[in-house]
Amino acid sequence: METSPALRPAHIPRSTAVRPPCATPFSRAHWHATCAAIRRVPRVNGDSNSSIKPALADHAAPPLDLDLLPVSNLPRPLTITDLSPAPMHGSQLRVAYQGVPGAYSEAAAAKAYPSCDAIPCDQFEVAFQAVELWIADRAVLPVENSLGGSIHRNYDLLLRHRLHIVGEVQLPVHHCLLALPGVRRDLLTRVISHPQALAQCELTLNAMGLNVAREAFDDTAAAAEHVAAAGLRDTAAIASSRAAELYGLQVLADGIQDDAGNVTRFVMLAREPIIPRTDRPFKTSIVFAHDREGTSVLFKVLSAFAFRDISLTKIESRPHRHRPIRLVDDANVGTAKHFEYMFYIDFQASMAEVRAQNALSEIQEFTSFLRVLGSYPMDMTPWEYSSSSSPSPAPGGDTSR
Repeated sequence: METSPALRPAHIPRSTAVRPPCATPFSRAHWHATCAAIRRVPRVNGDSNSSIKPALADHAAPPLDLDLLPVSNLPRPLTITDLSPAPMHGSQLRVAYQGVPGAYSEAAAAKAYPSCDAIPCDQFEVAFQAVELWIADRAVLPVENSLGGSIHRNYDLLLRHRLHIVGEVQLPVHHCLLALPGVRRDLLTRVISHPQALAQCELTLNAMGLNVAREAFDDTAAAAEHVAAAGLRDTAAIASSRAAELYGLQVLADGIQDDAGNVTRFVMLAREPIIPRTDRPFKTSIVFAHDREGTSVLFKVLSAFAFRDISLTKIESRPHRHRPIRLVDDANVGTAKHFEYMFYIDFQASMAEVRAQNALSEIQEFTSFLRVLGSYPMDMTPWEYSSSSSPSPAPGGDTSR
């Protein structure tokens, strides 16, 4: 069937009209192809009605390029590289941390992933979600401080989110007393910082004779930023020396932490776990729960590690968030309330080792819930305490963030 007269271009002879390759109605694709061929017919002396060059009517001539849209305007199809995990290290990594620039968490992120693109987040929850939603490739968050203990919020969030621990970093905490340029200590009436930073410097502040009001702030770097932005000449902040550089503050006192052994441990989180190895020291973090009464289950868990000579570096218990209280009837005194707990354990072994695999297989037999949070290289970077304005280049951060 040939093209109907209503659709056939008037200036193409009937004998050369474009026909479909088979006996089917003339399709829209063929019509577009014909229009494209017509648009490409060269004009002679500016006359669009001049005769067609033999190349169009000659079936032996090379075919014309009939692209209807420029290729550059079309969306690029996804490739496997778009969906592949980001490299473990490098300048392309986007690393989320809690706080503002100048926070100890930012220093931890920089140590864990040098030259990364650090992304500040106002809450721990936001940092978790940034990785889950592919806004960031990694998150570096504190989990425990040598003086302040565990950061329980992050332990709870590890259960609520499906991120994996892929590494750890540690950083000695080096606090400084910061104020606006020209401000003297005797003019101060208030010191602000994160609550743990205030507690970690309490004895030093008293020894300096600073019997002033101490107020809690969201984090150390945010306190320094507030002093600078508000122009507070009666207020000092406890933060890092980098915060002083970023916000134009002077260091009134350097290294004011009460304990030189103040160190915070951070974990690096990713969407996918890493492959455990045995060529270097590894640490594995797990969490479990049990439904049975008494301490026998916990004893069995610890025994599974002890019999295999696996060292534990941490054990932490947290109330079960979904079932925090269970009621037990007591005929004598009425109703008693008992908390159900989740137990977090870190142990020094890789999941690539048979002894670690056997230990978890045994634990799984008498626990109601068991999850491996990550098996990752231990932070073996040497660090030392320093009284300089800059902390040693060791990985990690601070509970005061």
